[in-house]
Parts: sequence; C-alpha cells; structure tokens
Amino acid sequence: MGSRSPWTCVLWDVDGTIVDASDGILRRLTITLEHFGRTAPTRAELVHWIGPPMFESFQVTAGMSPDQAAEAVAFYRVLGKADGYTTGAKLFAGVGELIRQVCAAGIPQATASSKPEIQVDALMEHFDLSDCFSAIVGATSDERTLAAKADIVGEALRRLDAAGVDTSRPVLIGDRHHDVEGGAARGVPVIFVRWGFSWPHEASGAQAAVDTVDQLRDLLLIGDADG
Repeated sequence: MGSRSPWTCVLWDVDGTIVDASDGILRRLTITLEHFGRTAPTRAELVHWIGPPMFESFQVTAGMSPDQAAEAVAFYRVLGKADGYTTGAKLFAGVGELIRQVCAAGIPQATASSKPEIQVDALMEHFDLSDCFSAIVGATSDERTLAAKADIVGEALRRLDAAGVDTSRPVLIGDRHHDVEGGAARGVPVIFVRWGFSWPHEASGAQAAVDTVDQLRDLLLIGDADG
C-alpha cells in the first residue's frame, strides 16, 4: 500500500520553511538600509525580516513611511535581480526530499509565499522542485497588491481549485506567526516548523509544531510507500 495523507493538499511557505536564503537577504538588507541611512541588521536580527513582506518590515522594523518603504523595496529588489534570485540560497536539510515524497504519494502541493512569485518560481526551478507543485504562488512584485499571508493562501487555494485539486482539507506548513494568522483567516490549519527564523511564541495557534523533517513527514504521510 502506498503512502496517503490526512490532507487533500499541502501549502508551503518558502523562506525559513523550504529555503534558507539568509546569507543573500542579510547582504542585500545591509546595502539597502545603509543606502537609506539606517542601521544594518545583525544576523540575529534577521528574525524581524525573514517571513513578513519586506514592505511591512521596512516600516515596522526600520521605521520608514509607506513611501520610503516602497522605495526601499524597489532598491532591494534591484539588488536581488542583480545577484540572481538563487544566489546563496540553500534547502533546509531533508525538506526537498519530503516535498518529492509528498508529490510521489499523489498529494497536490502549492507554495504560498510572501516572497515575490518571480523569485519563488526561480528557487523552485533551481532546486528542481517545480514539477512537485500544482501551483507556485507568491506575492506580487510590488509586495502591495498581493502581500498579506491570508490573501496569498487564498490565491493558492484558488489556483489549486482551478487545477481541479480537492481543497477540502488543506494544510499550510510555515515558520512564522504570519503563517499561523494567515492560515487561520482562511480556515487552514498550520503545521509550524521550528527550523526557520522565528521566536518560540510564534507557534501559538498552530495545529502542531515540529522540530525535525521526520516529525513533519509523520504528520503529512501515513503508510509505507514501499509496502
């Protein structure tokens, strides 16, 4: 008997859940903030930046006005395009293999990322994961038109529906309170992964929290794929 799942589809956050892009993010943030006369973040302070939309973080964390934040996001994205969206990015150990196992079990998957969709596309292609997803969903490039996690989760479900996927029992995998809150707004339970960039309290409200990929696998797949 092959593996099956308690879920009809799986949604994945990207930064801090699938991909560790912290090296490139820290470098680009340092250049951007110093360009705008702000203090560059330390690696420990990346917890404030990785996960939420950058447009939000430039306001909340760097104290910018909405217009300043929009200008900073545009500057930051120019740096990212020049770098190449995949430069320095790494998969968290075992996550790519789990995504492939979920795919092999016939369970539809989608990304639901606050990262711009063009970057999510590039990352999934770079790590040879694109074929595992029925929909690759991220924020709009301006991070304002489509940016809130609840809206991104809603768009992922809409695209899965359009592809003929059963979305009656979805689950979202994420590493920040934005994921928990965004899932709740759409009635989607969240499995919180602790290997990303988060504070311990951010798991509050999640259906479950896991420390390892093996623990996550046990919540997504039931049965022996070989037997």
